[in-house]
Amino acid sequence: MMKFGSKNSANTPIKCTVRLLDDNQLLDSEFQINEKGSSLISRICEQLDLIEKDYFGLRYVDSKRQRHWLEPSKSIFKQIRDMEADNILFSFRVKFYPPNPFRLKEDITRYQIYLQLKRDLLHGRLYCNTSEAALLGAYILQAELGDFNPEEHIDNYVNELKILLKQTLQLEEKMMDIHKNELKGKTAAEMETIFLKKACILDTYGVDPHAVKDQRGNQLYLGINHTGILTFQGSKKMNHFSWSQVQKINFEGKMFIIHIILNEDQRIKKKQTIGFKCPRGSSCRHVWKCAVEQMLFFTFPSSSDVPNVVSGGGFFSWGTKFKYSGRVEREILEDMTITRESPSVTRVGSLRRKSSSEPPTPSNLVTNQVGFNSLPRSLTNTSEEYNTSVDSSNQIDNSSVLETLLEDQEIITSKNFTTMVTDGTPLIQSVSNQQSGQKHLETTAIRNSGSSLSFLRQTLLPVIFALFMMVLIVVIILESDFDVIATIRKAPEIAAFKKNYYEPSKDFLLRRFIRSKIF
Repeated sequence: MMKFGSKNSANTPIKCTVRLLDDNQLLDSEFQINEKGSSLISRICEQLDLIEKDYFGLRYVDSKRQRHWLEPSKSIFKQIRDMEADNILFSFRVKFYPPNPFRLKEDITRYQIYLQLKRDLLHGRLYCNTSEAALLGAYILQAELGDFNPEEHIDNYVNELKILLKQTLQLEEKMMDIHKNELKGKTAAEMETIFLKKACILDTYGVDPHAVKDQRGNQLYLGINHTGILTFQGSKKMNHFSWSQVQKINFEGKMFIIHIILNEDQRIKKKQTIGFKCPRGSSCRHVWKCAVEQMLFFTFPSSSDVPNVVSGGGFFSWGTKFKYSGRVEREILEDMTITRESPSVTRVGSLRRKSSSEPPTPSNLVTNQVGFNSLPRSLTNTSEEYNTSVDSSNQIDNSSVLETLLEDQEIITSKNFTTMVTDGTPLIQSVSNQQSGQKHLETTAIRNSGSSLSFLRQTLLPVIFALFMMVLIVVIILESDFDVIATIRKAPEIAAFKKNYYEPSKDFLLRRFIRSKIF
């Protein structure tokens, strides 16, 4: 048996799984107990031959089904200590969507952005109208399948492929028509470029919707990207608070609060505070961290100028402190140290078939446990996500609902599995029962220790400190000889309190603890 804190446990690597942007690819990795998140992120980027790694991150889901970004500056193990030791799963995702993907220096980085946007389209985050959806779907068909071949692409060959969250027959017919008649001769690289040009100008580019409610109780979705903070009701964009308007972001309990400045004219500036209610305090803290991190990344000229941010504190609790780690976008774009020849891009035909199996995620589980109008996740082929009729209008149908599948809430339910990549090399091997047992003991020990410390820090210590300060203030008021306080002491209420409560308590303590020792 290995106990936490021993030399053996401190030196024993902890195994984890990293799901890439293509669900068919899983990487196994490991980290030390005291290793920071930046080390694991750098290691995964190195395996993918990515130098422009600042745009990417690792996401995970805790035991309460709350999503988190792995913080680079903190210990990995302290962040995921409530996860099962043999089910530690991270998802490699684009964290900061570049405003212009074509300012990236390497094609291999742009290819990862393309894979992420393809996922966003599939899971309903890259929302667009019917004609745009058909066009983007056709671009993916050409990039993945090549030119239309009447011998291979017969009947409704799109029907068995997963491209859009909700694929109606009309959408599939439109995609096939564009693929057959408009895209012949285009290479995969050309189609990816066209796809990126189209996707990056959509309102929902880089948006991961968070379910919130406004002050009237209306269900909204909050999106955060390089342009600022957006709100959607159904599929309609309601508000857009650009980063230049946002003065401050904070949260209190379940309330996510934005302080903005509106320029009504050149001379008058109006300050306004807007609040949104999140399902839980943990989800509100997650939204706050995402908003702060996006704002700092896209607006600050240098990472050295980024301040520490604190929010969410109260009289009986400390606030959440966020320390930004890594470079900001301007530093990345101005980096002239990338001098290598751009590596070739190995493209993987990653179109999934509707009947194909994939690693299980909470998307396949019951979602009603979230309990506050959690994001809808229907996968049925209905017309709620896209209109059934194709039109050329750029207006989104406001009667439809902005839906998203929380596809990256990955929790592996199968403990022993082997996954093959394109070259046939097994990346994930089954873990022995002995190793699993040892890791479980480590995780349990740290989890219990962390829970006790968390309770002590968040509840007991603040209460003791508050009581101590109250007693100290009372003693200063009633015992000191300062003129200012003497005036306060003459008040009838203070005099009555001193006579009826303070002096009897003082006499009791003196008799109990001091005079008893003298005699």
